[in-house]
Amino acid sequence: MRVDVGLGRRSYPILIEAGLLDRAATHLAGMARRKRLVVVTDENVAAAQLPRFAAGLGDIVIEPIILPPGEATKSWSVLEQLSDRLLDLGVERSDHIVALGGGVIGDLVGFAASILKRGCGFIQVPTTLLAQVDSSVGGKTAINTRAGKNLIGAFHQPDLVLIDPTTLDTLPHREVAAGYAEVVKYGLIDDPDFFAWCEANGPALLAGDAAARTHAIAYSVSAKARVVAEDERETTGTRALLNLGHTFGHSLEAETGFSDTLLHGEAVACGMALAFRFSAAQGLCPDQDATRVGYHLARSGLPTTLAEAHAIAPGARLVEHMAHDKKMEGGKLPFLLARGIGETYLAKDVSLAAVEQFLDGER
Repeated sequence: MRVDVGLGRRSYPILIEAGLLDRAATHLAGMARRKRLVVVTDENVAAAQLPRFAAGLGDIVIEPIILPPGEATKSWSVLEQLSDRLLDLGVERSDHIVALGGGVIGDLVGFAASILKRGCGFIQVPTTLLAQVDSSVGGKTAINTRAGKNLIGAFHQPDLVLIDPTTLDTLPHREVAAGYAEVVKYGLIDDPDFFAWCEANGPALLAGDAAARTHAIAYSVSAKARVVAEDERETTGTRALLNLGHTFGHSLEAETGFSDTLLHGEAVACGMALAFRFSAAQGLCPDQDATRVGYHLARSGLPTTLAEAHAIAPGARLVEHMAHDKKMEGGKLPFLLARGIGETYLAKDVSLAAVEQFLDGER
């Protein structure tokens, strides 16, 4: 399947097919100047997928850069090391850097590509469900800082996204479940029928059903591609809807130290459950919808409470983390709230005191 992200001269295709890694040369030969590609990955993906990817590239020579796994890799220090290595390898502006891995590798490599020699090309080859359905599409690149998540970054679109669903077969179940949270998100935003599909097919997807996984990936990237084409840089508010669960979720990630204690997708799942419960507490959303959302996420093995997210902290502390959110404007933080399943909207008048009180209650 091919999905195009329509951005005029910067448009690019997303290709989705089982076995794409084994036929990578078919799609990348024209992007490999001097028959060479620099491939950035992490230790886990290098062991599971790099030999297969290299074989699929045929006579294209790869220069692998292998980084430590985990959220801590999205840092100033690793960005500096990666940039120096890319320069040592003689990467030019007309070259393409390949990001082979999950959201951490995609975000880091995309940001490095955006600043290296004032911008060079890169290719996303996402190997996790979270990256395949969300982070590899749309051009958001960033690193984390002490102040918070993704606060230093740039919009820098890839030139191609290759999605091979079979890479999910080597993932731990926890990683697949974390990525599944981003799939559910698309139904909660504006498509109650897709959320119902998730309720019916989520267990099969998590158990490894290839057809369910491919359908979920194709639906998710198609939905995101439409939004990105309409609002690439979140200037109209449409793209902001894709942040459902992220304001609460990023706060939970900060509280747990951006570590493997709480994966990004797990934080988003808990954040979505909190957003729906907060909406219900404010009289905006039916209680039964908030309960239904929480039940499905919990049934999928995802955290839906502060305790399950290992982030039992005073509401004031969690709100303090939110104060560093990059969406803060004029001292106010927009929240994604819901009037029901499939009825998410951007609220700009939320009282942080009310959020603090709600989070204290959630403890």
